[in-house]
Amino acid sequence: MDIKKVSKAGLGWYMKMAWRDGKSGIRRLVLFMASIVLGIAAVVSIQSFSESLKENIALQSKALMGADYVIDSNQPPNEKVESIIDSLGGADAKGVSFPSMAQFPKTGATKLVNVQGIEGAYPFYGELDTQPASAASEYQKSGGALVDATLMLQYGLQPGDSINIGKVGLPIIGTLVSAPGSTGMSASIAPPVFIPYRFIAASGLVQVGSRVGYDFYFVAKPGQDLEALDEKVDPILDKENADLDTHTSTGRRLGRRYENFGKFLNLVAFIALLLGCVGIASSVHIYIKEKLPSVAVLKCIGATRKQTFMIFLVQIAGMGLFGGLIGALAGLLLQQAFPIFLQDFLPFEVQVSFSGQPLVLGLLLGLFMSVLFALSPLLSTLYVSPLQALRIQEYPSKKSRKAHLMVFMAIILSVIAFSFWLLGSWKYALSFVLGIVVVFAILSGISLMFMRVVKKHFPASWGYTSRQSLLNLFRPNNQTMVLVLAIGVGAFLISTLYFSKDILLAKTSLESNKRTPNMILLDVQTEQRVAVAERLRENDLPVIDNIPIVTMRIQKIKDRTANEIRNDTTSTINRWILNHEFRVTYRDSLIPSETLASGKWQGKARRTEVIPISLSDNVARDAQVTIGDPMVFNVQGVLMETEVASIRQVDWGRMQLNFSVVFPTGILEDAPQFHVLTTSAPDERTSAKVQRALVSQFPTVSILDLRQLLSLVDGILDKISWVINFMAFFSILTGIIVLIGSVRTSKYQRIKENVLLRTLGARNHQILKITALEYLYLGILGSTIGILLSLISSQLLALFIFETAFVPSVIPFLIVLPFITLLVLGIGLLNNRKVLQSPPLEVLRRETS
Repeated sequence: MDIKKVSKAGLGWYMKMAWRDGKSGIRRLVLFMASIVLGIAAVVSIQSFSESLKENIALQSKALMGADYVIDSNQPPNEKVESIIDSLGGADAKGVSFPSMAQFPKTGATKLVNVQGIEGAYPFYGELDTQPASAASEYQKSGGALVDATLMLQYGLQPGDSINIGKVGLPIIGTLVSAPGSTGMSASIAPPVFIPYRFIAASGLVQVGSRVGYDFYFVAKPGQDLEALDEKVDPILDKENADLDTHTSTGRRLGRRYENFGKFLNLVAFIALLLGCVGIASSVHIYIKEKLPSVAVLKCIGATRKQTFMIFLVQIAGMGLFGGLIGALAGLLLQQAFPIFLQDFLPFEVQVSFSGQPLVLGLLLGLFMSVLFALSPLLSTLYVSPLQALRIQEYPSKKSRKAHLMVFMAIILSVIAFSFWLLGSWKYALSFVLGIVVVFAILSGISLMFMRVVKKHFPASWGYTSRQSLLNLFRPNNQTMVLVLAIGVGAFLISTLYFSKDILLAKTSLESNKRTPNMILLDVQTEQRVAVAERLRENDLPVIDNIPIVTMRIQKIKDRTANEIRNDTTSTINRWILNHEFRVTYRDSLIPSETLASGKWQGKARRTEVIPISLSDNVARDAQVTIGDPMVFNVQGVLMETEVASIRQVDWGRMQLNFSVVFPTGILEDAPQFHVLTTSAPDERTSAKVQRALVSQFPTVSILDLRQLLSLVDGILDKISWVINFMAFFSILTGIIVLIGSVRTSKYQRIKENVLLRTLGARNHQILKITALEYLYLGILGSTIGILLSLISSQLLALFIFETAFVPSVIPFLIVLPFITLLVLGIGLLNNRKVLQSPPLEVLRRETS
């Protein structure tokens, strides 16, 4: 009982002493708290939004699919698939979907749309949101079409107008506002048009090579176990080139897709938090150094090492808790902005909910990170001698290397654990932490080397002010390393974000010349290609590419059939290889987006010998084949024995048609095939004219205008860029606050030096010059190293992640470097304003009080 009372009294005394001491130095810890607030706000906002997104996906998974489960295939169901459908009680609804050009007789305009032919009461969950509302239930009976709302506005259409889908003309009986699973992004490329299933055959659009999807929708029976159904039926359907998806598996897959985007944002927020932690360490380092005389006094009057340590530990912990609370509340408010800017990427409207978990996360993060990163400077209180209350020791007290090493290891392990929690992969977590450690190590090493070089090769012949500015860089209690770290990390982050944005934009850009296609004609049948090409030439447009495409599947890899590999649970061959319907071309040469990685390119072959083929490196890797390995392809019922002759590296980011499998000429010319033609239209007017002419004569041909696609991509990149920059803002602002804090905290240890200089007769302009030169050195050194490190990291990103060439921009050198340098210089000069405006004695009295 007595022990508990003593414990409570001890804690109360620590808190009282921490509060009394903290009041006098609260201004110096404001930036410390601002750093942690911004970092926690960034983490909490992203985490809270991610949790809301997961909850919405789980709740709306049925509405996203429109049914409990669906069987889908890219070809009409065979007998085996039909028997499975019958065994499940028959489909409750069915549909067929494909991209096609639609024509609007009212204006003569044409547009690539996604045709959805529906039979039955689909959707069973969610709804077709139409105007008028009755159109959703009447369009099948009345034989009308539901047309996307944006498309209606774009072409000035009204219910009652007509739309031509292939050979079929239908009245538009309603505007389609939303449908299950559709996103703003996909609807912008090919807006949905719903028509009755019975008109699909009459449209004449389902031809050989057409990209058609067949869907059969089911409502689960009471008590039906969808997980068990998926495990039992899906493997059987896979062998028949079909698939079963339940609303639960679709929800999980969709969650993983958006989870990757969330992980990227989490890393940006985590960088903001780490920068805040650097600010904590810097602020506490200076704060504790100024408190060492107070610690010595406490020890003179009987305080133990533990008590003096605990006073400041409680003080820092309290600031961390308070900062964590403010950061968590700010993060909960900030998460409201994410649904606004991410709505085009989401197939439903996200309802953001509040919960106590982010609040607890913010409090724990604030407490844990503050204490963890403040431990190293706090350890110095343990080794303060009472003699420091009476005189300044010539040498500081001996510190425990073991204790500091343990703190350092605790920081590294905590950062790794936190990274793993965000990324869910030890590999990525360790890589991320290793990258951070390397950046910090390089910055620290260069700052130390810089101080040693300046000290060893000190320019004694320079003027007094220049020499004094250099002396300040390696004098006792200097801030060179902390400032270089803060400046360098800030410059590194800003520049890396800028370079990454350049890489993304470069991958989607097109060269503006006449030989670069900006219009692609899809699904051109063999008997149509001559007439289509002639129509292009009549409009003075070149035929840039005339690419034949043959569909086929893999029948055999090496000495094992696809079915044997599917049934082998130990096989590591990627399953998509076995189930994918490859669209293959044949030609006698490489194209600009390809480079030969291994083997020998063979552009011609004879049917009497084993056929040499070329694979893209990703297909060769996933199929686990190399040069000389045999493969058998099923070309629409005909088996073809081939051999891997070459492996290519393909730049899939280039805006041109690339292929995973390429056959030589002389083999596939007589196989059932369709063609893709490309051309280049000089302007939008010519493009629209040619599209109208082609659609009216060749309704099965789909036309993709790359100018519209690039405009869409630019819009998407702008939104992604905004979100990334929005989150990067937290990191950048935190970096600036850390920078301000590091520079400002150095003010308190330099005031006496500057006052002493003034007392000895130094003039204001000399002190200003000394200060300006010192901070100029630090600003240039830190920002230059940060930008150079960002160049290296961006080159690695371009090489290993984006797999593209990296051409660095000069913007970071022209803007980031001068901006950060001037910011450091301005803050440093501002520190000395009051010193220069007040008498030396007044400054000393004010600072002492």
